[in-house]
Amino acid sequence: MYSPENKNKFQHQLQSDFGYQTLAGRHLAAQYIPGFKALSYYARLGIILLTASTVARTKGIDDDRWADFSLQNIRNVESIGGRLVISGLEEVARHRGALVYIANHMSLLETFILPCITLAFNRVTFVIKQELLQYPVIGHIMKAVDLIAVSRRSPRHDLKVVLTEGQKVLQQGKSIIIFPQATRSVVFDVQAFNTLGVKLAARAGVPVVPVAIKTDFQSNGKWFRDVGPIDPRKTLYLKFGPLIRIEGKGKDAHRQVVEFIASNLLSWGGQVKYNRPGQASG
Repeated sequence: MYSPENKNKFQHQLQSDFGYQTLAGRHLAAQYIPGFKALSYYARLGIILLTASTVARTKGIDDDRWADFSLQNIRNVESIGGRLVISGLEEVARHRGALVYIANHMSLLETFILPCITLAFNRVTFVIKQELLQYPVIGHIMKAVDLIAVSRRSPRHDLKVVLTEGQKVLQQGKSIIIFPQATRSVVFDVQAFNTLGVKLAARAGVPVVPVAIKTDFQSNGKWFRDVGPIDPRKTLYLKFGPLIRIEGKGKDAHRQVVEFIASNLLSWGGQVKYNRPGQASG
């Protein structure tokens, strides 16, 4: 059962073990009823989001509350047999100060579970699509945690917003999570993965941390993108890479980020699209 004490225990494990793996036997026996898994998952997700939205509108959401709701999403995944593997947090744990986390974006799920992980080490915010602020329920939550919103319609304007607002956030000592691709996808398209995160880190003088993510446990929906099929047989992976210092224009740093994400996705059976002759994808 969820409690703030469980959140503290979870974050302490991340700080001491630099990772986490779901224990066997967390899931409900009733998951074997046909259709139960998705029904149970989305019903509990709805309750979590509605509760968080109400709190956002009435009390506001501080870092502790944000981490609390984030952990509830992790437990929701585990309750229907989902297995989460988090690794690679050694250098994040040793670092003192702001970071720019640069991750691939596979589903909305990582937006829900990353806060509890990263808040174990430092205050954090996200760069998100502006349209998410207008979503019912979710919009109230995202406004309450003061995220950086971009339109994704004008790359030049988005660059200005991220560099200006992001630098202010980083100078305050708060880290930023950014997904430098046009849309969520199970395929990691190397050519579509822009350098926005590296440019922000270079301007602010902070390191970047590559984050490889595989969350196709929850697929994107055909009719409603945020509600798709659930497959608990697929392990959820979140692997954090070594801190990368930006030198020069950041081309080498960007290459290291891309290579880290691509290599880990391939090792997990994911798909990578290179768009270059002679390079295969998994």
